[in-house]
Amino acid sequence: MKQLWAILFVACFAFQSQAQITYTDRVYRPNIKTVEFYNSEKEGSFPIISLGSNEQLLLAFDDLTNNSATYNYTIEHCDADWNPSRISPNEYLQSFNEDRIMDYRYSVNTLKKYVHYELRFPNQTIAPKISGNYLLKVYENGDTNNPVLTRRFYVVNQRANILAQVVPSNNVASRTTNQKVNFEVDFQGLQINNPYSDIRAFVMQNGIYETTQINTRPTFIRGTSLAYNDININDFPGGNEFRHFDTRSLRLNSERTQRIFRDTANAVLLLPDRSRSQENYLFTYDNDGNFFIRNQEGRDPRTDGDYAQVYFNLIAPGTSTNDVYIVGKFNNYVMDAASKMNFDATRGAYYFNTMLKQGVCDYEFVTPGKDGHMDLTQFEGNHFETENTYQVLIYFRPPGSRWEELIGYRQLNSTNR
Repeated sequence: MKQLWAILFVACFAFQSQAQITYTDRVYRPNIKTVEFYNSEKEGSFPIISLGSNEQLLLAFDDLTNNSATYNYTIEHCDADWNPSRISPNEYLQSFNEDRIMDYRYSVNTLKKYVHYELRFPNQTIAPKISGNYLLKVYENGDTNNPVLTRRFYVVNQRANILAQVVPSNNVASRTTNQKVNFEVDFQGLQINNPYSDIRAFVMQNGIYETTQINTRPTFIRGTSLAYNDININDFPGGNEFRHFDTRSLRLNSERTQRIFRDTANAVLLLPDRSRSQENYLFTYDNDGNFFIRNQEGRDPRTDGDYAQVYFNLIAPGTSTNDVYIVGKFNNYVMDAASKMNFDATRGAYYFNTMLKQGVCDYEFVTPGKDGHMDLTQFEGNHFETENTYQVLIYFRPPGSRWEELIGYRQLNSTNR
């Protein structure tokens, strides 16, 4: 009987651990910081590669425990909605199912000690066989129930041509605030029996999945071309240019730095931020929410870039009833307890601090909207003139197929009209 209870306990524990894995961009441990994941041809780019090409994805992260660990990884094929495809790894992997991350280095001359890990794939061990959505899973000691981080990426087999443009919203009330994406998909050479059921188009803003708008039916069909330009679809709030700060140097103040403290640890106090919701649009250069690791005093920011506790404050009197979050790619745009700001009623300001690696980092202040998604209206404002990038992804499920293929990808910029 004791053996039976032991087996049930282990099985229950394994199930609970497995249930913790989500098919999203997520870090499961507080000691894992500064996760970068992009096409290695361009730093900070959208994590997509072409099937059968020489393109690779680069994953990089730091472990602040300063002890090397055995980190393994695998990838899993998903449908367009990021549900597991439920197909055998042999059907979507060319070689092995998992591998170990072997490239790691210790930090050098930093107050905060860490181990920097890097991985490039596809490689001789792990390579996708079919196109579609994939989830990268990193876990410790070969135990998939012991997750470290997960990251979404895309493998495209470009079989459809996409023509797209960004125009003002068709809604008169939103023409000064919103941007609309119209596009056409030419599937000449593909055998598509029913475009209304076999094709789905996804459009997202600045690579942020939470902004995705799904198109299940084209507006009209003209020969082998599908048009998606209905007045009610793919209409996005323009938002505002991202705020940013610069910690490339921890010796000299940058334009957004109020004071730097260096003792047994680094601390950076930023200048106060204020609401921009009532201001006219003002162009400023940003990185569309991204961050880049840089160190002006070092040689290799991957290992000699230091960490600092960065302190933010938002002057916003009279708004204590609202939950305010600070988001950017540095925290995967997640509104949770770790990104929620604290309100000081006596000063009429929100406060937040977090540990970040040296570099240039974009951020913005958001509140939860009625639909639970990020709302920029209260502190950032919306402007049609804002520079944004848009990603258009076309998925195809052939009749009788057990998975969705990614057959088209196009990235466009709102300023290139």
